[in-house]
Amino acid sequence: MKKIIYFLQFLIFYFFFIIFKIIGYKNASNLGFIIGKYLGAFFKSKKKIKETINQIEEIKKSNNTNFSSEVLGNYGRIFAEYPFIKNFRNDKLKKYLQVEGEEHLKNIIQEKKIAVFVSGHFSNFELMAMQIEKSGIDLAAIYRPLNNPFLNQVMEKIRLKFICKKQIKKGKSGTRKLLECIKKGSSVALMIDQRVTEGSKVDFFGKEATTTTIPAQLIKKYECILVPVYIERFNKFNFKIYISRPININKNKTIDEITIYLNRVLEKMILKNPTQWIWTHDRWKK
Repeated sequence: MKKIIYFLQFLIFYFFFIIFKIIGYKNASNLGFIIGKYLGAFFKSKKKIKETINQIEEIKKSNNTNFSSEVLGNYGRIFAEYPFIKNFRNDKLKKYLQVEGEEHLKNIIQEKKIAVFVSGHFSNFELMAMQIEKSGIDLAAIYRPLNNPFLNQVMEKIRLKFICKKQIKKGKSGTRKLLECIKKGSSVALMIDQRVTEGSKVDFFGKEATTTTIPAQLIKKYECILVPVYIERFNKFNFKIYISRPININKNKTIDEITIYLNRVLEKMILKNPTQWIWTHDRWKK
């Protein structure tokens, strides 16, 4: 029964992909926003978003009645923009994408540094790894496969062809492949904003949250430099990627100290544009 449901989801997904391609990037993004805002609650609970928001005092105080709708609308835009990742990669849509800090990427290449790029699921997050690899960085990215095998096959093709050629599935085997890439000189891109089953329980927005320690371990063991990356959406269709100046972490710091520091970096990113983060993920689930 589950396979039938997954296949029906795939057909709906594929149907909309065709529609999005026909109507073009801007119209597709707008349609995606409408779909997400008004139909998103059938797939992603507004209640869950509100519960997560209430965990964070800084967001709770500034929350408004449209917050959940804006979050779901952003989900819809991301969905509608997937068929156009190719166009961002080949520069047909480059007028919609700005990059601040490209000089840092050039320096990493020139100095032959191995970097750990860290970020979260903001705005259209797929564009970050795409832009980093496109700049000439030898990059490996970890991803979590979708539960729907039919949709996952499509997404893997998009990611491998247009986002990052070295895609590593999350998990123990993925960690081994990640280490192999590091040893061969590849930099890595990691999303550090989701709950993990194995990690350290450290502070995140004032509450204990199980957090990945992979970035901290790589930084300490392989002396990688840390590069936070952030993307924001503005004027509906436009994006700006911020490549931070590389940070050399003191190797005497403990794994937990580095992990807490990374959570502080992530918190600042989230607070910059709260509705552009994925709030349906239960970050504090025990």
